[in-house]
Amino acid sequence: MKKTDIGLRTQVMYSIFIRNHTKEGTFAAVEKDLDRIRALGVDIIWLMPIHPVGREKRKGEAGSPYAIRDYRAVNPEYGTLEEFRHLVTQIHARGMNCIIDVVYNHTSPDSWLVNHFPDYFYRKPEGGRGNKVGDWSDVVDLDYGNKKLWDYQIETLCMWAQIVDGFRCDVASLVPLAFWQAAREAVEKVRPGCIWLAESVEPGFITELRNRGFTALSDGEIYQAFDAAYDYDIEETIKAYQKGSLPLSAYVDALRRQEWTYPADYVKLHFLENHDQDRAFAKIPDEKRLRNWTAFLYCQKGMTLLYAGQEVLHSHRPDLFDEDKIDWNTGRDMTELLKRLYAVKKNPVLFYGIYELEAVRDTEAVLVSYHNPKAFAQEQYLPGGKGLIGLFSLDGRPVTAGVPSWFPDGEYRNLLDDTTVAVRLGAIETEGEPVILDLTIPAV
Repeated sequence: MKKTDIGLRTQVMYSIFIRNHTKEGTFAAVEKDLDRIRALGVDIIWLMPIHPVGREKRKGEAGSPYAIRDYRAVNPEYGTLEEFRHLVTQIHARGMNCIIDVVYNHTSPDSWLVNHFPDYFYRKPEGGRGNKVGDWSDVVDLDYGNKKLWDYQIETLCMWAQIVDGFRCDVASLVPLAFWQAAREAVEKVRPGCIWLAESVEPGFITELRNRGFTALSDGEIYQAFDAAYDYDIEETIKAYQKGSLPLSAYVDALRRQEWTYPADYVKLHFLENHDQDRAFAKIPDEKRLRNWTAFLYCQKGMTLLYAGQEVLHSHRPDLFDEDKIDWNTGRDMTELLKRLYAVKKNPVLFYGIYELEAVRDTEAVLVSYHNPKAFAQEQYLPGGKGLIGLFSLDGRPVTAGVPSWFPDGEYRNLLDDTTVAVRLGAIETEGEPVILDLTIPAV
């Protein structure tokens, strides 16, 4: 039976595209940045696909890293297998885990598998290889009706599990659940406690594929094999709120529904941006608003994802198909805020506390709270483990909000900037900056 460590909810993941992360675009060059990344507050580094890229039907000059030519090799442009192993060793030496991308729905049209096992692939009605998603023209889909494919893919996972700590599985919803369950069982024998993250997909995408007769797993199914899943189940609601076509309450209600929709040990991966989306600063170009959105992100129940460059408020989304280096000299920097938020993320009450959200009436603000009722009953609790509240003004405007009845009046230190914040008559007031208060840390 699958066992998920819900401690993953207190973890921060950092996504790196080797090609674009440094000037050199190599494994060795990334090593030089590990101390800075760890200091930022990161537990898990996710390396986007490290494998050779296909040449046939390639998009762009460099090609998509998700059009993989050989699952069992590393991209020679990034370095050697030994250099990859050394990078992982250095990640471990800094107390972080490393996961790699698994792209098991498809390969490049000139992949090793196409050339050696052509019967492992999906065939279109007219008989040729192809894919089920029209704009993915640089890949061909695999056919998991062939159980020999299962053996090859699982053997490959077990090979990599001897080196890395887990897998981020690309469009995992398009691969049969039974395969993922079998893969997890096999890998567990090689890497006990392996981390499994699914790129689950939007409800509309699930419906479209199912209507066409293809596999499309719901998040409920995904959690039968995976520890964590994307929050694309509410992505349409988030976008609608940001565009102004839905109220904030609809977004908050969608987050609340996750609490009773999924298993008790569910872990959602929450993010403001990823390699498939526009940068957060492009969508929210006001720094004050973005500070609120970022703080709210960290206080949502689940794992937090940062995409490399997010910490310097990069506004340009790196190209997947051509070399497109991150500009680390934007003149902006959110590092200190992220460090403070990382400390908040480690608060024990975020691990086991009761999680509540409220859209503050007549504002664009959200109040998040966590509390441990046993601590109140027994007057015994872990340091920082009694209760915590966060107030986030998503439009950056001043706001007044009531706090939960268990949070007493008094003066507290805002964990994000050390200012003193008063709770009076059961309410809190802000000038539009994010506020996080810990019940066990009074104002100095």
